[in-house]
Parts: sequence; C-alpha cells; structure tokens
Amino acid sequence: MKQYKDRSEVADHEKWDLTDLYTSTEEWEKDFQAVENHVGELAAYNGAIHNGKDLLNYLTKNEETDTIFTNIYVYAMLLGDLDTRESLAQNLMAKARTLSVKLSEAGAFFMPYLLSLDEGTLRSYIEENEGLNYFEKDLWDAFRYKDHTLNQEQEELLSKLGETFSAPNNTFQMFNNADIQFGEVSDGNGGTVELTRGMYSKLIEDKDRNVRKEAYKAYYKPYLQYANVIASTLSANIKNNVVRTKIRNYPSALEKALFADKVPVEVYENLIATTRKNLDAKHRYNEIRKDILALEELKPYDLSVDLVEGVKQDITYHQAYETMLKALHPLGEEYLSILSSFRDKRYVDVRETPGKRSGAYNLGVYGVHPFVLLNHHDDIDSQFTLVHEMGHAMHSYYSSKHQPRITAGYSIFVAEVASTVNEVLLIHYLLKETTDPKKRKYLLNYFIDQFNGTFFTQVMFSEFEKITHEMAEEGQPLNKESFNQIYGELSNAYSGDVVEAEEETVYGWSRIPHFYRPFYVYKYATGFASAIHLAGELLKGNKKVQASYLEFLKSGSSEYPLDLLKKAGVDLTSPEPIDNAMKQYRELIEEFASL
Repeated sequence: MKQYKDRSEVADHEKWDLTDLYTSTEEWEKDFQAVENHVGELAAYNGAIHNGKDLLNYLTKNEETDTIFTNIYVYAMLLGDLDTRESLAQNLMAKARTLSVKLSEAGAFFMPYLLSLDEGTLRSYIEENEGLNYFEKDLWDAFRYKDHTLNQEQEELLSKLGETFSAPNNTFQMFNNADIQFGEVSDGNGGTVELTRGMYSKLIEDKDRNVRKEAYKAYYKPYLQYANVIASTLSANIKNNVVRTKIRNYPSALEKALFADKVPVEVYENLIATTRKNLDAKHRYNEIRKDILALEELKPYDLSVDLVEGVKQDITYHQAYETMLKALHPLGEEYLSILSSFRDKRYVDVRETPGKRSGAYNLGVYGVHPFVLLNHHDDIDSQFTLVHEMGHAMHSYYSSKHQPRITAGYSIFVAEVASTVNEVLLIHYLLKETTDPKKRKYLLNYFIDQFNGTFFTQVMFSEFEKITHEMAEEGQPLNKESFNQIYGELSNAYSGDVVEAEEETVYGWSRIPHFYRPFYVYKYATGFASAIHLAGELLKGNKKVQASYLEFLKSGSSEYPLDLLKKAGVDLTSPEPIDNAMKQYRELIEEFASL
C-alpha cells in the first residue's frame, strides 16, 4: 500500500471536487454575508407573527436560510477534514460556528411562540394557508416538545451557550485529529514506520506478536499520557448533556436522546439485556482464538490478527468498487447504475494523507450530492468500509431525490440499516464465490470479527454511556479512575476471562470520539440486527422486500424510524431482531469451529 506524503500525489478522480459546493472562497464569503443578512430578517419576526401568512413567511425564510447555511458549514467542514492543520479551513469553520450561534439566537423565539399557540389556532392557520401544508408534519411534531421548551428569554440564553456546550467535543476532536502523535514503530519488515490510525489497523493484524504489541503500546501511549485531560473533557461533555437534560425537563439523558426518534427506552435496554444473555458465544469465540493462536495468554493485541493465514490479499480501490457492484446485485439494476456513477463524479475522497481526518463518513447535501470520506488502505477492511459508506451515500441520494427538503434528511437510527445491509450482502457474496475451504474459513472469521466490532463493541459502548450518564445524574464523580473502573469491568464482561487485560485496556474510553455524541452508537447495533433480517430476504430474491427496502431508502424522515422499519419488515420493539442476530452469530461460530 502506497503511503501518500502530500495530497497532490493523489489522482484527481480519487479526490472530492468541492467546486460542486463553491468554486472559490469569495463565493463562500458571498453566501456567508447573505446568511448574516438573513439573521436580522429572521430575528425581526420575533413578536411579529400574528397569523398564518406571517407564519408561512417566517418558515419559508428560515428554510431558505438554512439551505444556504448548510452549504457554508459543510464546505468549511469538508475543507478542514482534508487537512485538519490547514488554517484557512479552521478560519472558515470558526466563522461558520459563530454564524450558527447567531442563527440559533435569531430563531430562539420560535419554539416558545409556536408552543404558546393552542391547537385550534394552529389548525386554523394551516387550513387557511395552503403553503403551510408543506410544514404541517414538522409543526405538529414540534408540539411533542411542549414540556421541554423554555420561555423565549431562556431559549435565547441557552442559544448563546451553544459554543460553550460544544467546547469539550471541539477540544477532543482537535486533540484527536490534529495534535496527537503516535511516533515510529516497527513495520514488521525490519524497518520503522510512522504510526497513524490507518497504519495501526494494519499492524495490529500483523502475524508477529511483537509488532502487534509494540503498535498497541505506542497507539495508547498518548492517551495514557493525557488521560486526566481527556477524562476532564469527557466528564464535562457528559455533565453538559445532563445539565441540558434537566433544563429541558427530560426524565433522563437517555430519554432525551431517544425522544426525537420516538424510540422507547425499552428498545435500548432490551438491546443491552439480550446481548448480555448471549455473551457466552463471544467468550467461546475468544477461547477458539486463543487455541488457534496457541497462546498461553490471549491479550488485547491478539484480538485482530487473522486466524487463517495465507489467504489475505491486497484489494485496490478499483477492485473493491467492482466487487461492491457485484455483491449488491440483489438491490436491483437502478441501484447499481446510480452507485456506479458516483465513482466518476468524484463524490468520494479515497486516500489517507497527512492531516486528513481519520475514519470514514458520508455527508449528503440536499440539492448537491453525497460526499464520502475514506482512508482506503487496499485491504478487506477498506473494502467493507467502502460498501458501508456507499450504503449511506445511496440512502442520501434516494431520500434527496424523492423527498422535499423538509423530510429529505433521515435519522441515524435508520442510516445504519442502509450501510449494514450492504456489508451483509458483501460477505454473503464473498462466501458464495469461494470454493476454497481455507478462504471460506477466513471469510467466516472476518464476518465474526465484523460482528464483534459492529455489534458487541457498540453495545458495550452503549452500556458505558448509560452508566456514566446515570452517575452524573446522581452526582457521582466522573474522572480518570471512575472511567477506568467502568470500562475495565465492561471490557472483562464482554471479552470474558480468557482475555488477559493490559494496562491500556481500562483506558479504552479515552480514544472513542463517539462518546462526545451521547447515545449514538447503539444505533449501529440495532441497525446491524435489522440489516441481518433484510439482507436475508434480499438474498432469497424476495422482490416484495426489494421494493419495500428501496422505498425505505427513499422515505427520508417522512415517518418516525421505527415505523419506517416496520414497513420494511423489522420490528425493533420486540426482542426478535436481536435474538435472530445472536442466532446467526452462534451459527457462524459453529461453522467456523467445524471447518
């Protein structure tokens, strides 16, 4: 795999074309100024909405402003993610964040105003002004927040604290993406290499245990070194969330997080409880891993190394894309044709370069197109990441094409279904295409490990978030020691006694960016369980499911997530989807053991 020393070395067709958003910074500044002007216009509606026509005018102006601001913010974000060290992007993002606060302040009056109306008045406004039909669903949805909205003065004050509340997350992201240095480590071939997150993902799979251990120790070293600072940052983020929960009169931070999607707490708790009941299967897999590796002690840096040697191969980005198109055949020709076009249109930024944001994501921009960030490393992990993110991209594309702007966005809750269906289809395609027992065993092992990462690890993270927020709500201290204790106990419970902890194990919490977006990661697990069911039906050639699934992708946020999933054939209010996922996990382990 080639390591790029500069972005200029990457071929143009493997880089974003941000001119699809703005052709120049001057053009960006022009839109920025336009939104600044709109701030005053929006604020002028404060106390000046007296009838349905006024309400329609405000909502129309607000959506127009939000559309332009989204482009402003996204451009600054994308530019910064390409090189987190770049000062121009940092300046644009700083301006965008400041403008975001101004917009929030200008619109802070609206929810208190709307909720001051009685239902009959709002209904008459809608009936008398046809244009309000477009906003009707959102208006009635807003009434759900009646008990959680403050008066106008309080809302305005809370808006001014926006940057203060987001400070812990911003601080951690800057540290984690721009400042952190891992140093040099052995490359497994007698030389040394600069350790990056992308390189770590390869070295932690190296067959030489000493290489794995050295990479593991080096990777965690800065997190241990700055653990007190990170603990303070994470603690502040959790406490901020709890404060906002109390201010807005929610029973708990968890219930606040689930409110928007109308997800019952029981769905979250059932996910954890059902997973807990099946941890013996994961423990058994770790026992199998220890036996195959012939180790006296199984360590955390032994959990990613391949159990089947001589099969792993380099997979170029082009090969990964072509395989993806074949694997997703059950989704139909229309889906494949659209997906194929994304590559040539430069919707994907492919390569890892110095300063580039780590990881991968999709960001759909209404009226423009999806932007997919990758750090492709020509291996099977990158192949699955590609398939995953393109599932998100297709979801964005379909929703934007078939929904008006107001319902084109979709909840993260359903987003993970679209991405994980693609992953499950890929693994089944790869298993179907091989007749080599050794390669099949390798793929089964890979699928099991994906299951461990996408499902079990995310459930463990979800439990960590639940425990730490409950502690904050009870006024218990949150610091390095308490985080270490909680994470250590969870790690042991989910991995089993067979995995011997290292000093670094209990510090796992310190490196997880998702913890700064509370109660988010559980959706990976529910999405995975839903995808297991849907992919199974698609693989059977069920045309009815294919049609309902594509309709699901086109639905955006036109209904609440659980209702959309029920239409697609998955009911997450029952234990069945999680139980079915656990059943398939056990079957994978049985087949792997038998081979």
